[in-house]
Amino acid sequence: MSIADTDFDDVYVPEPDDDQLPIPVARQALERKQPNDLAAEQAVLGAMMLSVSAVSEVIATLNGPGDFYRPAHETIYRAILDLHDRSGGDTPPDPILVAGELTTRGELQQVGGANYLHTCVNAVPTAANAGHYAEKVRDFAAWRKLIKTGTRLAAQGYAAMGEAPKAVQDAMAELQQLVAGTADVAPRLTVAERWQEFIDDQERGLDPRALDTPWPDINEVVQLLPGNLLTVGAATAGGKSLFGMNLAQHVALHRNKPVLVASMEMSGKELMARLTSAESGVYLEHLVKHKLDDNDWEKIAKVSDVMRNAHNFYLDDSASQTLSKLRAKLRWMASRGHAPAMLVCDYLQLMTPENTKATANRAQEVGEISRGLKMIAGEFEIPVVALAQFNRNAANRDRPKVSDFKDASAIEQDSNIIILLHRELAEDGTDTGPTAGTVEAIISKNRSGPSGRVVPLAFQGHMARLASMARL
Repeated sequence: MSIADTDFDDVYVPEPDDDQLPIPVARQALERKQPNDLAAEQAVLGAMMLSVSAVSEVIATLNGPGDFYRPAHETIYRAILDLHDRSGGDTPPDPILVAGELTTRGELQQVGGANYLHTCVNAVPTAANAGHYAEKVRDFAAWRKLIKTGTRLAAQGYAAMGEAPKAVQDAMAELQQLVAGTADVAPRLTVAERWQEFIDDQERGLDPRALDTPWPDINEVVQLLPGNLLTVGAATAGGKSLFGMNLAQHVALHRNKPVLVASMEMSGKELMARLTSAESGVYLEHLVKHKLDDNDWEKIAKVSDVMRNAHNFYLDDSASQTLSKLRAKLRWMASRGHAPAMLVCDYLQLMTPENTKATANRAQEVGEISRGLKMIAGEFEIPVVALAQFNRNAANRDRPKVSDFKDASAIEQDSNIIILLHRELAEDGTDTGPTAGTVEAIISKNRSGPSGRVVPLAFQGHMARLASMARL
């Protein structure tokens, strides 16, 4: 028997492209009944035909008409929604009104006639339980979506067609869509429910979710909050990598919170040399050239325990990074008991775009990456720090502007905070002149605080540091 000849009344109904699955995979999928609770579906529809408030409660709980297993129930649900919308929510869509609506559409007999509508009403003891039954319908729909997705992914694996790395990335993207599609659509908390926590935070004098930076002057105006995208821009040799690494080092080593640094510009050994130099005070050149004296070894010994136990500080030097890969790595950290507190991406324009149209230009690709990093910040409820490169012509002006970001105008829109680093260099690239040894951190955008502040930082490249001038 072919897939097209199978009776799908109580078994898995393949997606339109599922007839291409390998026969063994398709047959296994067809042999098992899909999870469902038809009694709960009847109770949901019955409650909606009894009470206007039940309609609102069900709408807030379900992800949509597709959550119903039986097609007839989906048809009835759509009719109830249309009646509810037309009445403005003032009139209960009782069985008589629903029967009339279905008759007008020519669908009444398809769903079992008017008698079946009354069967649904009789199936629910009280409309007050509508939310409970709707949760059951939603949960069973989630299980069915998981089975369909898993079956499709398994079939692709058996077929072994295409490039394996891309197939894995596509699978992660599909699973991510499944997660988003099964999320609770009801509003999370009312003002009343949020009020006491808000007042408690005010009394504490700080937001307990916020991360600080190692620079007190920047902390006066900037908070790193969950869901925020902080973009740090600079020209070549402007100090953006030092900024990102020093920030990650502070959060991971001195605040003991898990951090992922994804660097597409430096190798793991380079990152370790910079981290060790910044933490110990050993000159970076000594570490790079493996020329350590006794004084250097004494300094390293003092930080050895901290570094040896930094199991929550991940340095990823993969040359090719995509948004899907970053999501997968953050989930992997969480599975190891190190739920990430911050992601640092160095740097944005070096990331590999995903699912890009052939007609897309580089600015559109970078814009998609910027929006993707913003979504990751919200999805994992962490601040994401994206380092970004300026255009070449930015070096010819006194101070950079937000419009100087290379290949992307979307960065300004996506970012909650933008810090532009300005370091005056001579024409030959040397750090000379009246501002030698200084980097200006310009707070160009700050949605949760004042913007326009210029914070001077000491550029200590020989120790891979940007230091606070307040401490010098």
